[in-house]
Amino acid sequence: MTSSTTWAQEALLPADLGAGLLRADLGPGVVAGFTTRHGGVSPAPWASLDLGTSTGDEEARVRRNREQVATWVGAPVAFATQVHGEAVLTLGAAERAEWESVAAPLSAGEADGLVTAEAALGLGVLVADCVPVLLADPVARVVGAAHAGRRGLVLGVVDRVVDAMLARGARVGDLRAAVGPAVCGGCYEVPHALREEVSAVVPATWATTDRGTPGLDLPAGVVAQLSARDVPSARVDRCTLTDPDLFSHRRATAAGTVAGRQAGVVVLA
Repeated sequence: MTSSTTWAQEALLPADLGAGLLRADLGPGVVAGFTTRHGGVSPAPWASLDLGTSTGDEEARVRRNREQVATWVGAPVAFATQVHGEAVLTLGAAERAEWESVAAPLSAGEADGLVTAEAALGLGVLVADCVPVLLADPVARVVGAAHAGRRGLVLGVVDRVVDAMLARGARVGDLRAAVGPAVCGGCYEVPHALREEVSAVVPATWATTDRGTPGLDLPAGVVAQLSARDVPSARVDRCTLTDPDLFSHRRATAAGTVAGRQAGVVVLA
C-alpha cells in the first residue's frame, strides 16, 4: 500500500479548478478540492466566497456562491446542517434530483458526514477552522466527506464516514483521503484540561502552541484516525487562522467580526 507520506507529496496539487478551488487528487473519475475565500459575490466581512447559511450573509448570495462551486466541480453540491456530531447521511438519486432543481434545498439534514455512490452529486462540508475531510474509492466509485471539529473528532465522525463508505461497497485497500486546511496545532490554543480530555481519546491531537501554551492539532488527529483504518491521506498544510486566503472563525472573533465558510467538496464525475 502506498504510504500516506509518499502519497501526500503527490496527491495535492497547486492547480485549481476555479479561482478559489484547490484541487485534491483522489483518483480517476473523482473531482475533489477545497475552496478558499476567493471567487464569490459576498461583500465584507464575508468576502467573497461564503458558502455558509449561519454566518449572517444573505441567502441569495450564498446560493450564488454555491452555484459557482457547482460550476467548478461540474455537479450540484449537497451540504448538511452540521452539529459537531457523528451522524452520516447517505445520499442517492433522489437527492441528486432535489439538489439539481431550481429550488435546491440549503441542507440535506443534520449530519457531519455525507456519503454517496451517485454520480454527478457533489458532497460538501463547511469549515472555518475545523477539518474538512474528503474520501474516495475510485474503483468502487463511492465518495464521502466529513466535518471534523474537536467534538466530532472525539466522537469518531471520520470512522463513521469510512464505515458508511464500506457499507456502500468501498474497499479499504482502494480508499484514499485528503485532509483540508484547518487551524493548526501551533495556533489552536485550548485550556489544559481540554487538551487532556481530547488527547486521551485521540492522542495525536496533543500539541503545544507557538506561544508555549496547551494546544490541539486536529488535522494530525484526523490523519492518525485514517492511518488506523489503513486509509492513506494527504494533508493541505495551511492554517486557517494565519492564512488570509481562508476563513477563520477564531481570527474573525478576535477581530470582533464574523467569518464566512469555505468547503471541502468531492464528486464522482
